[in-house]
This record gives sequence, structure tokens and C-alpha cells, in this order.
Amino acid sequence: MELKKIAIIGGGAAGFFAAIHAAEGKNEVHLFEKSNKLLSKVKVSGGGRCNVTHDCDHANKLIQYYPRGGRSLKKGFEIFGTKDSKAWFENRGVSLKIEGDGRVFPKSDSSQSIIDCLLNEANKKGVHIHLKKEVKRVKPKTKGFFLKINEKEEYFDKVVLANGGYPKKEAYQWIRDLGLEISDPIPSLFTFNCPEYQMKELMGLSVPNGSVQIPGSKWKESGSILITHWGFSGPGIIKLSAWAARDLFEKNYHFPILINWTKFKEEDLRTLVQDYKTENPKKKILSHPLFDISSRLWQHLANKAGICGDLRYLDLSKKVMNKWIEHLVRDEHQVKGKTTFKEEFVTCGGVELSNLDLKTFECKDIKGLYIVGELVNIDGLTGGFNFQNAWTSGFLAGSSLSK
Repeated sequence: MELKKIAIIGGGAAGFFAAIHAAEGKNEVHLFEKSNKLLSKVKVSGGGRCNVTHDCDHANKLIQYYPRGGRSLKKGFEIFGTKDSKAWFENRGVSLKIEGDGRVFPKSDSSQSIIDCLLNEANKKGVHIHLKKEVKRVKPKTKGFFLKINEKEEYFDKVVLANGGYPKKEAYQWIRDLGLEISDPIPSLFTFNCPEYQMKELMGLSVPNGSVQIPGSKWKESGSILITHWGFSGPGIIKLSAWAARDLFEKNYHFPILINWTKFKEEDLRTLVQDYKTENPKKKILSHPLFDISSRLWQHLANKAGICGDLRYLDLSKKVMNKWIEHLVRDEHQVKGKTTFKEEFVTCGGVELSNLDLKTFECKDIKGLYIVGELVNIDGLTGGFNFQNAWTSGFLAGSSLSK
């Protein structure tokens, strides 16, 4: 078998996984990272614990967690899915644990366990790692490629682009110059800023079974909602930001939201409140929170409806009750801006999937050029799904190169 000289551009999760598997075939594999740090996103992910993947072993279900690109990944997930990712790390000495919400972390609760595993495996496979080496241009030839690395040109038989998503479309120009179609990048996974809202005093409160929707659109998500000093966060908000990413970008992140602070539909909630009112007519409304809502939030929502002091259920007029229920199930707030979710910057956009053979992530029109990870127009929800895309695409590209 003819050995190949392979360049992996990018020292993140997808780049390392591609490099490790490309080196299985005893190829000469070089990994180039333009900064002086490797696996930086792995380091900060999950609050420094690294959410490796998600406990979702069926491809049909797994693809539902990807606002863009999920269906196209189905075959890839069947070849190398979450079960394979867990086994890969555990077979190399990293003990993993599954948390109640399905997120998978190393038992050490330290991302360094994952970083050390990837570095050790790359070292075992003989991957040559180069720091502070920026690849400025990729020039395809009849056979192979010339790469401009810093200020020097070097030849490689095959190239893997794994340099992550760019926040600005101008940064993709050198990839467009290769003739590849790009979907302009915009943020995904972010929290909502509401600078004029009156809930700052409730900062830190969370409602476990809420939902949020954008009126006049199809966008609605359920999940925990967290009140912050700048607006709203939590899984319900983050999921909505991902699915509606392009629409919210077009709105310049100025739009209304309606929050249901309960897990009930309006009709059911109205019945529950009426039943409670009938059974407990003399109880004071402010002193008896319902629906798993904290007392402080309960009082805030009641006050917005004009309920205050020692008002009892039997004193609740129909008009005030209607206003109160409106705030419980359709509490309106104006969003004016966004904030990146923790350190996990994720882009929606990148190289269009139509450019790639998704069995290998090789470019259809530029043989020998592979594109993996966030550089591709695939993005997942928070919970380990973006790393799973990195492991799957890196594995498929690297395995193809090793054959």
C-alpha cells in the first residue's frame, strides 16, 4: 500500500479524531494548529468537564437534536454513533458517566481526561503536531495539494479541513475560492437579552417545566427556563435559539417571546386554578404557590396581575383571574440582543453538505480534500451533540484516509 502524506488543519476535536484514524494506515499525518493551544473548546466545554456525547444510541432519535444537518448524518451515526464514541474513550482508559439528562462526562469531571486521551492516542499513532502554524491557502493540483503554511509552501497528498466554524462570512473566502458553496455563518446556542424587563431581582431562579414561543411563528420549545440579570437562559431558551437561529438573525435579535411558566395548557391551568379556588377559598394567593413555581416568582407574576397583600382565592374577580392566568401561560417579554451561551460558541452555517460525500466527508469535486466538524453546515443542540458530530465526521474522514 502506498503511504500518504496527510495534512490535518485544526487542532480541535474533529481534527484530532481525523488525525488519529488517518494514522491507522501508517500514513504520515501532520496536524497544524495556528494558535499555541490544542483542543481549546474541549478544555472549556461543559464548564471544564467536557460533555463528550449524549446517551442516545439510536440514529433515528439522535438526528432530531440537530437543527441543521441531522438527517444527512443518519448513515454516519449508524457507522460511528454515540455508543461507539463512549466505547472508544472507555477502551482507552477514560471512565465515563451518564447524568440524569443524558449528557455524558468523564467520571473525573475534568476535560483534561479527554484531552490527555486524544493527545496520547495521537502520540501513539505517530501524528506530527505543529503549533503556531497557520495554513493560509490550500491549492489543489492534478495530484495532491500545496499548502501555504505561515510563509512556506509544502506538498501533501491529502488534506482535512477541521479548523472549526468562523463567526464571519469573510473568513470563509479562501474556502469559497476552492469552488465550494458556503452557507453564511450566524450564531447558534445563545441566551436572550431583555434590557428593559423587570425581573432582575429574580436573577438565578429557574422554572423546571416551562416553555417559550415566538408569537406569529412556528418556534416553540419546552424545558427549564432560567432568569438571569440580563434576560433568560436555560435549556428551553437555548434550544429555541438553535432551531430559530436564522429567523432570529434576520430579526436582528429584536423580537417578542411568550413564556409559559407552567407545564400546562391554558384550558387545563384554568381548570386547576378554579378547582383550587373552590377547595381553598380562604387561602391567601400570595402565600400558596402552585405548579412548582418558586414563591418569589409566584408573587411577581401575581403582582403583575394586580394581586397583592392578603387577597384570598374567594376574593379573586374573573377579570383579575384572567389577567393572572395570562401571565402564567403567556408572559410577554421583549428580546433585544443575545449573549453567547457560556464559552460554547457554536455557528450555524459553513460548507454546504451538498459539496460532500457524507460517507467519508470527502469533497465530491476535489478528490483528496475532506471537511469535518463545525466547518460543515451541521450544528447540534447543547448536550454533547456538537462533539458527536466531531467524532463521527472525524472518524469517517480519517478511516477513509487510512484505507
